[in-house]
Amino acid sequence: MRVYFISGLGADKTVFQLLDLSYCEPIFIDWITPTKNEPLAQYALRLKKEKGIPDNAVVIGLSFGGMLATEIAKAFPEAKVILLSSSKTKNEIPVLYRTGNYLPLYKWTPDKLQKFFMRNYEGMFGITSKKGKEIYQKLIANSDIGFNKWAVWALLHWDNLDVPTNVVHLHGTNDKILHYKNVSCDITIHNGGHLMVMEQAAEMSTILKKLILKD
Repeated sequence: MRVYFISGLGADKTVFQLLDLSYCEPIFIDWITPTKNEPLAQYALRLKKEKGIPDNAVVIGLSFGGMLATEIAKAFPEAKVILLSSSKTKNEIPVLYRTGNYLPLYKWTPDKLQKFFMRNYEGMFGITSKKGKEIYQKLIANSDIGFNKWAVWALLHWDNLDVPTNVVHLHGTNDKILHYKNVSCDITIHNGGHLMVMEQAAEMSTILKKLILKD
């Protein structure tokens, strides 16, 4: 069985490497170049088309990737979509982030400075293990700041209020990026941080296997 994975903002397939995916054929979706001021919903459907993701696919989206997966779920109700550390609607995104619409510092911050801050804020993502820290640093080093700036813009302008019925949402109680109190999730991961997919890989692997193989 093929399972399609969409990573989070500033990340790539490396973020999923600690999961046990031996029971399926994981397909890790690489980013495509966004067009100028391309809405998140439009980008999600173009990504699906260009990467050949079937209409009835199993799609797993992490963080920003989960928002993209939500838009795919809305357009294709036959898909099975699983969200990790993500938001299904604009109301599940902290209000503080949305102030970026009025104070868009992300547009003006130099690329090197952005990476500096990202490298030194691993604690915000719930990274504590040595292996997790190594993976996190590689993710930041390989991140595309130009893409990240578009993604932040798209996230801030995302206006979705619809929650598709074909979505299962997993969220950690210690998520400091997308706070647990702001979301309505289906499965709670106790003490899970934003990157619980790495820090609690064994627990996440067990849950994902059950969800993916469930008829």
